[in-house]
Amino acid sequence: MTELKTKATTASVDAFLAGVKDAGRRSDCLTVAKLMQQVTKAPPKMWGSSIVGFGDYTYRYESGRELEWFLLGFSPRKEALTLYLMPGSLEFSGALKNLGKHKTGKGCLYIKRLEDVNQAALKTLVQESVKRAKELARERKASQV
Repeated sequence: MTELKTKATTASVDAFLAGVKDAGRRSDCLTVAKLMQQVTKAPPKMWGSSIVGFGDYTYRYESGRELEWFLLGFSPRKEALTLYLMPGSLEFSGALKNLGKHKTGKGCLYIKRLEDVNQAALKTLVQESVKRAKELARERKASQV
């Protein structure tokens, strides 16, 4: 089985965010970081060289394989600010329809600029993602008993 390349590191989140060249993207990152830290009540840490993650989560694939991951995270990618949310949380969220201009992937939310989205809807999505992760963790724990 291949080893996951993206892992938690001891690199400085502050230095990484300070190095985001585009001032608007940097500002968006700081805002998202504050939101994610408030919701998870966990400090940020770097995952790999370009992802800021919050909290800890044991992700379980359908195959039974498990990996340690972050609960919420984001990365200032070139095309968009990428938010990593719990897979499944986007499909079931009513807040997504009120979010504004965005794109989605399986567990990713892509936003060009935070000014393009409804901040209250974004907060709801982040909260729902954490809630979904905690529900899955409880279900997994209950099935192991």
